[in-house]
Amino acid sequence: MTGSLLIIAAFMIIPLMVGVLSARQSQETSEDFFVQGRAMGSTAVFFTVAATWWSAFAFLGSNATFYTNGPVFLTALAWNLLFGFMYYWIGKRVWFLGKRFNYLTPSDLIGDFYNSEALRITVAAITLIFTVPYLQIQLTGGAYLIEVASGGLIPFWLAALLFYFIIIIYVWIGGIRAIAWTDVIYGALLFFGMMYAGYYISTQVGGPTALFSQLQQSSPEHLTMPGPNGNMGYPMWFSLFAITAIGAFMGPQIWLRMYSVKHGKLFNLMPFLLGLAAFAYVGSVLSGYSGVLLEPNVENPDQILPIMLMEYAPYLLASLIMAAGASAAMSTANSQIHAVSTVVTMDIYKRYVNREASQARIVYIGRLSLVGFSLAAYIMALTVPGVLVTIGIAALAGTAQLIIPTIGAITWKKAHPTAALAGLWGGVACVLLMTFGPLSAPFGYHAGIWGLMLNTVLFVGLSHVLHRRDTAVVERFTQARYDYDAEYHPERLPAYAQETPPTDSYNYR
Repeated sequence: MTGSLLIIAAFMIIPLMVGVLSARQSQETSEDFFVQGRAMGSTAVFFTVAATWWSAFAFLGSNATFYTNGPVFLTALAWNLLFGFMYYWIGKRVWFLGKRFNYLTPSDLIGDFYNSEALRITVAAITLIFTVPYLQIQLTGGAYLIEVASGGLIPFWLAALLFYFIIIIYVWIGGIRAIAWTDVIYGALLFFGMMYAGYYISTQVGGPTALFSQLQQSSPEHLTMPGPNGNMGYPMWFSLFAITAIGAFMGPQIWLRMYSVKHGKLFNLMPFLLGLAAFAYVGSVLSGYSGVLLEPNVENPDQILPIMLMEYAPYLLASLIMAAGASAAMSTANSQIHAVSTVVTMDIYKRYVNREASQARIVYIGRLSLVGFSLAAYIMALTVPGVLVTIGIAALAGTAQLIIPTIGAITWKKAHPTAALAGLWGGVACVLLMTFGPLSAPFGYHAGIWGLMLNTVLFVGLSHVLHRRDTAVVERFTQARYDYDAEYHPERLPAYAQETPPTDSYNYR
């Protein structure tokens, strides 16, 4: 017991030390606090993107889904590739525009391109409303793991409070630099924990080969879709593939990790690195399927991995692996809290409350926002029940709607603000009505897929009907896109345009 408490103490103390060290390099400017002066290096970029992208949803939710629903969560291998591709193809363009026009939030880019205050407010509202529930599941998952690892000495409410308190302190003093440095440690722990936990637990049934042999005999429906409950077929496989990757990618925490990158070439490596990291889900397969054999009647499937660790692993090893799981939750929670504070500070306070705010004042408001939204997530963790995957997918379906106007802004000069606004409102309304309202999502696809389809139809259709745009804004972005291709993909430019920049009559995209 003493050893496990020491592991928990180290888990709490290390990020505080990192925060203090990173604060020594910090400057009291909004750009440094929110995006590290746009100078984040390759190691920090990979680990902070991966650790932010992988969360309690990945560590606990993946095991729970294999345990209850069979192989549908294997789509995680594919959605990691999709996420990596989007970070390269979309992220690099967002980074270039952010650096060119000094953007810090999703609303900055989308609102600037479409030149619409209503769209700015809508984007800010979507990022805030749908990020807080996802933050809630990080606190819930992390606190539960700490409670179990301590043998109940640290109750859930206190574990969640400690979780919240530690994040606030090191993000307060170190900003995104402290988060990125901490994520290097948390990311390594996370990948170790997922892989080793699965392997170790599978040895309790004779190893991976014996596991699948026994499962084929006792519960073959766990090995094929639509799974043991009959509701997790290919439509849900595709839904998880699209909604999880797109929703997480459009979260404000990932936008900050696009804006923060130092060099554009760093984006080129991410599809390969994130695809390689996805093999950690093999551990989740082994853990979840071992649970079907070892602990077939667990009431809350999110608890299957901690239950098996405490039952079958040495106490210190179990505590270490659960600390790794808490790392997954904390590495996402810290990024989300920081990102939400950025949205509140820059999109609401700076734009609508105090346009003349000093840099010190902006950073101070950002820090206060950390406290406020963390407190909201803490209260939700204590009072709002729900399975981690269910809450997570609903939240991601909301933020996923931002992908449509984002692609329009970075690629299509005809994209229209009214169309973007109608698409977002329609997509979000569809998600809410099908998830919490009277409508049900047809044909087995998640509400988020139908939201994206409606969003796309409204956006493309209305953009073709509504032609009038602010010419100056359109040409400014056309020039920026031309400069991006000229720097990174000169082969894409027409031969006559490689020496001649676009003009009002030059039909570039």
